[in-house]
Amino acid sequence: MTAPVETLGWWEDGERLLGTALGRLTDEELDAPSLLTGWSRRHLLAHLAANADALVNLLTWARTGVETPMYPSMEARDAQIYEAAQLPAPELRAAVVAATGRLAAAVRGLPEEAWTAQVRTAQGRQVPAAEVPWMRCREVWVHAVDLDEGVAFTDLPDDVLAALVDDVFRMWDRRDSVPDVALFAGDREWGTGTLAVAGPLPAVAAWVTGRGAGEELQADGPLPTLAPWL
Repeated sequence: MTAPVETLGWWEDGERLLGTALGRLTDEELDAPSLLTGWSRRHLLAHLAANADALVNLLTWARTGVETPMYPSMEARDAQIYEAAQLPAPELRAAVVAATGRLAAAVRGLPEEAWTAQVRTAQGRQVPAAEVPWMRCREVWVHAVDLDEGVAFTDLPDDVLAALVDDVFRMWDRRDSVPDVALFAGDREWGTGTLAVAGPLPAVAAWVTGRGAGEELQADGPLPTLAPWL
């Protein structure tokens, strides 16, 4: 078992998109708000650097068999993000690039047999190491939008968008919080609820990930309030 080749390709493309978006921002523009409430672009970039290193921890766990959590605690994670967000802009940019490089090296260097090793996410879920590239994939694509530099869900590939919606519904199912909807986008369908909701795939993905209010969706009644995704 290894990480799916398709997922690895999505992840690499997402990192490139994120890097391109970051490269278009001036140092001064990093101080502006992101699309995440309460977070500047600096906080978002600090989170992405911390997340890459946290996933390196999981791959280290898989490779060595020594328990290596993503973060010592959620409080430590938050402190790490807010500390890194204060770095001078060139240092913050370098931190993102360096952490991404460490993750890429950890993925390339993971032995074949280690991909099946069980590790634990920050939410306490046991997963095989093969899921780690997808965990990073969803971060870079969605946060490329959150960076508010001109990337929109309409810029994401359809297969990535569909995989994101799949992920949201899996998360909801684990928490017993699947909304009472049957959601349609083209020939794709999610949920078996009583409220039919349909729309373009980018709008569907934006809505279920909490990045849209469903303005482009059509429904048989009022759209429900959705549970958080991550």
